[in-house]
Amino acid sequence: MSKTHNSKIEINVILDDNRVPEKLSWSATDGGILDAEAKAILLSVWDNKAKEALRIDLWTKDMPVDEMNVFFHQTLVAMSDTFYRATQDKKMTATMKDFCDYFAEKLNLKT
Repeated sequence: MSKTHNSKIEINVILDDNRVPEKLSWSATDGGILDAEAKAILLSVWDNKAKEALRIDLWTKDMPVDEMNVFFHQTLVAMSDTFYRATQDKKMTATMKDFCDYFAEKLNLKT
């Protein structure tokens, strides 16, 4: 029997008096990351029993909107790539990529 390995990813959130995130950081010691600063974090977890996605969406109050636009675009592109790796569905992946291009065009993210 092979030996298992436990890996941990931690997210730290510092909140203001109104419980709005002021500072976000994360650590993944297996990846060599320790208390790396972040301005936004989107985390989805699949609940198999309820058959639904659970989410944690956090961003600091000083996250600029223009950076949020880029963050969302990059996240959508990455989700398209992940969807393809998980399903091998070329047609839907292409549709998702088309939307990513449309998203970038509408927000003037194309350079």
